[in-house]
Amino acid sequence: MPPKVEKEHLNVVDIASSDDDGDAQTVARKQASSLGERQLRRNISSPEIPQSSGPITPPALPSGETLDSRSFWKAGNYVIGPTSKPALLEGALEHARVHPKFLHSNATSHKWAFGAIAELMDNAVDEIQHSATFIKVDKIDIKMDNSPGPALLFLDDGGGMDPVLLRKCMSLGYSSKKANTTIGQYGNGFKTSTMRLGADVIVFSRSTRAGKATQSVGLLSYTFLRRTGQDDVIVPMIDFDISGHWAEPIIYSTHDDWSSNLKTILEWSPFSLKEDLLLQFDDIGPHGTKIVIYNLWLNDEGIYELAFDDDDEDIRLRDEALREATTKVLKKTVELQSHISYRLRYSLRAYASMLYLRKFNNFQIILRGKPVQQFNIADELQYPKVVTYKPQVAAGSKECSVETTIGFIKETPTNVSGFNVYHKNRLIRPFWKVKSDGSVIGNGVVGVLEADFIEPAHDKQDFERSSLFVRLENRLKQMVHEYWKGHCYLMGYQPPGFAAKQKKLLANQHNNSSNFPAGGKQDSRDEQPGLDVPDVVMPEGDLASTSVDQLCEENIQLFMRCEEKAQKEAELKQTIEELEKGLEDMRKKCAHLSSLLESKRKQKRNRLGLVTTIYT
Repeated sequence: MPPKVEKEHLNVVDIASSDDDGDAQTVARKQASSLGERQLRRNISSPEIPQSSGPITPPALPSGETLDSRSFWKAGNYVIGPTSKPALLEGALEHARVHPKFLHSNATSHKWAFGAIAELMDNAVDEIQHSATFIKVDKIDIKMDNSPGPALLFLDDGGGMDPVLLRKCMSLGYSSKKANTTIGQYGNGFKTSTMRLGADVIVFSRSTRAGKATQSVGLLSYTFLRRTGQDDVIVPMIDFDISGHWAEPIIYSTHDDWSSNLKTILEWSPFSLKEDLLLQFDDIGPHGTKIVIYNLWLNDEGIYELAFDDDDEDIRLRDEALREATTKVLKKTVELQSHISYRLRYSLRAYASMLYLRKFNNFQIILRGKPVQQFNIADELQYPKVVTYKPQVAAGSKECSVETTIGFIKETPTNVSGFNVYHKNRLIRPFWKVKSDGSVIGNGVVGVLEADFIEPAHDKQDFERSSLFVRLENRLKQMVHEYWKGHCYLMGYQPPGFAAKQKKLLANQHNNSSNFPAGGKQDSRDEQPGLDVPDVVMPEGDLASTSVDQLCEENIQLFMRCEEKAQKEAELKQTIEELEKGLEDMRKKCAHLSSLLESKRKQKRNRLGLVTTIYT
């Protein structure tokens, strides 16, 4: 039989419901939850691991682990043992508990692993307001259960978290970000993103607030909760006061509780000694946060979902990278796969380069030791045009206007198209195709816009399907058609309806030529609505020799002139509207002045009448 281990007395963190930063002693209050005499079951069997069909050797799973428990999409399928109701302290109210399975189901909102990594980058970018200058993303090697493995490291030099903020970070739905410029807003990103990337995460943070310097450690371990059969999310945390020369433990209840939290962290984290644990603060500096995600998830073949060996300066999604490398493709497909619109699917460096619209002045994303060069595809467009869109926001909301830069993408396959839509500087939908599949209209047309007037979904990979979103989609479709109609000839495409108009023009010219008198000239014009067709004087003998290319060029010139006149007409209409508006304003002012003048006259007459009465 497997050995039985008695559960330790651990602390359940009870967080206050207010978002305001309160007293650490109050918010970090812990209720000692005795776990009774229940026994822990450690499965020490060694299940077989299916072998990958590729050349990559699957990692050895530790004792008690199966492939299903290490694959993200199957990790929530485990048997729940009997649950117990914790004893309440005298006078305490019952509170809703969260089962550990919720950590997994909550993390499934991230369908894409890079979306989870972006959430953690967002947290560091939000710290720019607290003087953060970098976020480092790297792979480190750790040793858990006597077997080495990779772990993800995130390190920033932001303001860090004091004990209160760390507990809010580890709780569900708390957010201290109230500025309109911050990306985070739901208070759920840390939990969903870390649990999407790996089963366990340990956080180190150092901060100085109100003259008090602290450092804290928190452990959110799905492995610990699952293996010990917990029916509530228990997050061991310890804090130190580092205002003096030594790191002094901050005790909230008893020293035994603090020691119990430390013991759990050492047992279930990659750092089994207290000295090793405290050494992790050395590369943080006076303030900042360090996140280590370990027991990274495997794919269905038992191989790590993230690939670290394909490129020493990148992190890749293994399934997408393998698909690109093993598929036999045509030359056009190879060109497409080399473009950033495809590479961002599997290359974190490519995705991070486009993740933020505006370039940072004093902040860097450092991926595996090398800074990421920010890239805005709007800078690479041919024949760019800026289109202003004013969304119809709800009544009472502040009016806004959105500038969309649209143009043809340079030297890429024609099937690259779509809009990069940002929200508060953060990329939400890359290369969103609004045109119909199979239609040539819009091929190679790319746009960039920042849509702060619609709300993103919780995983920040899409937008909420609101009426504002639907109207934006329809406006972008219209924008593509209008741009295509006026600019497609510049890329060698025929404008919409070009073939029919060309056929009609040729037929009219043929009919006119058959009615010419002997040796006569053509002085009739092909009357087409909306087109100013120039007089064409052409000998009858030369009509047949006119090439199709020449006719096409003439038609393109006509379409260009038509577009210019339409633009001038629109400008004239706008000028007329402005003048009419100005005239209306002047009329209102004149009426107002007339009213004031009449009022003054009445007052003057009244005063004269009063004086006359007095003298009489």
